[in-house]
Amino acid sequence: MRLPRIDASPFKEGPVSVRSWFRLPAHPDRRWWIRTLLIDAGIVLLVLAAIQLVPVKRDNPPVLREPNWNSPETRALAVQACFDCHSSETDWPWYSHVAPVSWVLRYDVTEGREALDFSDWDRQLAMEPDPNQPFAPDPIDQRIEDEIRSGNMPPATYRLANPDARLTDAEKDALIDGLRQTIAQSATPAQPN
Repeated sequence: MRLPRIDASPFKEGPVSVRSWFRLPAHPDRRWWIRTLLIDAGIVLLVLAAIQLVPVKRDNPPVLREPNWNSPETRALAVQACFDCHSSETDWPWYSHVAPVSWVLRYDVTEGREALDFSDWDRQLAMEPDPNQPFAPDPIDQRIEDEIRSGNMPPATYRLANPDARLTDAEKDALIDGLRQTIAQSATPAQPN
């Protein structure tokens, strides 16, 4: 059986250049570059305008129960550096209404509340793993200390937009010690009244 013969005539001229696909001039002049950049800028602006139509839910559910804070200073430091992502008292800045930044902020707040939520402390206590399990994660106070000391919390992007969240070493130590005491005295769920 013989295979049909392929006509190679389109390839006789050699490889096809990118310039022929996009009709690029051999030597683009200033006017061509300006026109091209204006078209590109227009496309970018249209895309940015279109993504503003994608809704983002910015909510603050009710505060169910905060921990029994060991002192007002500990709570003040937590509010200053942690509450925007780790509570239901998020202060949504103006740029949280502008996509795609709004998508990133919503994701960060959702993830922060899942990891540690000062506004739903009973759920937080219920999520605490049994230390007798094999491969159990560190207790919550140890995880918080590790995150703060490593510089992962508050995140650098948050510190950039919120200068108040840039804690000094003394403030970090005070926050860690205060949170350890707060967690120790809040270890039991609240009793119904």
